[in-house]
Amino acid sequence: MKPLDLGKEKIGKLLKAFAIPCIISLVVNALYNMVDQIFIGWGVGYLGNGATNVIFPIAVLCLAFSLMFGDGTSAYLSLKLGEKKKEEAQAGVANGIIISIIISIILGVLIFAFLPQLITFFGGTDNLRSYAMDYGYIIAIGIPFMMIGTTLNSIIRADGAPKYAMISMIIGAVLNIILDPISIFVLDMGIKGAAIATVVSQMVSFFINMMYLKRFKSIKITKESFKPSLKIMKNVSMLGISSFITQMAVMIVITVENTLYNKYGATSKFGTEIPITVHGIVMKINMILTSIIIGIAAGSQPIVGYNYGAKQYDRVKKTLKTVMALSLCVSAVSFVLFQTIPEVLIGIFGSGDVLYNEFACLAFRIFLMLTICNGIQIASGIFFQAVGKPTKSAFITLSRQILFFIPAAVILSKYYGVMGVLYAGPVADGLAFVISIILLVLETKKLSKKTTEEPKTIQKIQESIEEKEHLVITINREYGSGGRYIGKLLAEKLGIKLYDKNLITMVSNESGLSASYIEEKEQNRTETLLANFNSQYYNNLTNDDTLFIAESNAIKEIASKESCVIVGRCADYVLKDEENVFKIFVYSDDEGKVKRAVTYYGLDEKTALKEIHKINKARQKHYNHYTGMEWKDLEHYDFSINVDKFGIEKTVEIIQEMINKKKTIAK
Repeated sequence: MKPLDLGKEKIGKLLKAFAIPCIISLVVNALYNMVDQIFIGWGVGYLGNGATNVIFPIAVLCLAFSLMFGDGTSAYLSLKLGEKKKEEAQAGVANGIIISIIISIILGVLIFAFLPQLITFFGGTDNLRSYAMDYGYIIAIGIPFMMIGTTLNSIIRADGAPKYAMISMIIGAVLNIILDPISIFVLDMGIKGAAIATVVSQMVSFFINMMYLKRFKSIKITKESFKPSLKIMKNVSMLGISSFITQMAVMIVITVENTLYNKYGATSKFGTEIPITVHGIVMKINMILTSIIIGIAAGSQPIVGYNYGAKQYDRVKKTLKTVMALSLCVSAVSFVLFQTIPEVLIGIFGSGDVLYNEFACLAFRIFLMLTICNGIQIASGIFFQAVGKPTKSAFITLSRQILFFIPAAVILSKYYGVMGVLYAGPVADGLAFVISIILLVLETKKLSKKTTEEPKTIQKIQESIEEKEHLVITINREYGSGGRYIGKLLAEKLGIKLYDKNLITMVSNESGLSASYIEEKEQNRTETLLANFNSQYYNNLTNDDTLFIAESNAIKEIASKESCVIVGRCADYVLKDEENVFKIFVYSDDEGKVKRAVTYYGLDEKTALKEIHKINKARQKHYNHYTGMEWKDLEHYDFSINVDKFGIEKTVEIIQEMINKKKTIAK
């Protein structure tokens, strides 16, 4: 498949490619526990289901961390690729995986060691304890596989391989569905069999995702990539904090619910186990439909993140509108199902008595009364996460689960008992919806302002350039001087196009040489005996000569058609006979070059200066060979500047001033 262009492809096509596999992956992930409960309900009974609901908060805790690292790394990857910072994106992915491994092992050990205490804390009763212990110990063993696999799944989707992520999850889910009835009914292992089936399935998905590490499209993961950085780990975690808080809020809510049902259920006609069991099942059914909304929004994350980083705000707004419309449709369907067929939904998980079914209908119809509002609230939280605003994202989620639901549940249960817990659901959903709408409206207004301001600015600059004569700026620069970034900023300020690495495709078409060869060899002449020997047989031209000729032709064609900035590639020499060419040489002190090379290009600080000198020597040889002039001879440049004396931004301003002065003198 051709890779999808996040900056140009139709929004609908991108959402289809990213969201559908994401939805399937999340639904499948939610099905792991749900499938267990279906078979446990029929094979063990509703007490077995109650036990899995007591263990469920532990699974949610682990999922919170794995999604924080996975979704945070995905957002980091998308933003850095949008900003054209590939090295930083690579480091972000590696560190996201590292921290997921560390935390998963720690959590697995702690949960295994303190499982009895955790069961009590999460609302386990005496009747549920033995089932919960049998199920929980086995689940704890599989925690590292589940967490790392989930983290990798999110990253794989962001790398542009959503189908791969989807397939790995589907394989695990199908395997779980196959193993559950075998272990529960055929092997008569009961609730232990369900746990074993889940762990084996998670291990298979984990190994499939691990195989992807050598197949990344947007970056290249190597052993050297896995250099721990606390700063990057912190950034990744903060970008994924919304996913973490979402899941942690779920865990806290379940704990509060179980505690309140324990307290007030004992004095109601439903008893303690029925509310705990039924409410857990109701929430898992709701999670399936919620996963669809999360999948739509999470699938839009790389699209929103990339275009926001690339400042294409119109595409950001269009993506947001599409996501909101789809999410609202899903939440509306959910509302209809919960209000009309609750008996059918609860019946999937086995049979129960009259009180069991009565409470199930109440839970669906009351607790999920305003589920129609959830589409906007969930999608808003993930949108803010995608544009790098984790605080707003976290607040949206926090408002629903913590600020509104828990106080409402505690207060209302005092007056209405177990029914008060159910009434707290629509109260929290309604208030959280209002908060989401307010923040979303304010943010879209900012996007609209950015969208209208930037084109006007560019238009004014472009008009001013068009009023003047044709202008081509060439920039030769020392490695590590920041010349490439200066060229980028200068082109943006002047409203003209920058030609740098985008020349490679043109040159490849012109020369017949591969793009990868050009990227590796340009401005780095190969002086080997073999190269010189071959030149005697192929029209006296080496590949280096063919490459230089192709680059020269491309540069001349570009300069004849438009005003532009061209970085390197002997452009000043190629255009030496052309008028209206402003030739610049950018250099800096060794200390400045080292600092930039280490920060932006990933060079090792100890060997950076040596590598910089090596690269600059190669550039000088290449330039001298094809131009017959000295690369650092400042006499044949219109302007040269030491970047370290003024800084990048000021250097760009000075160059602009010098261009204007030259044009004034020419007139």
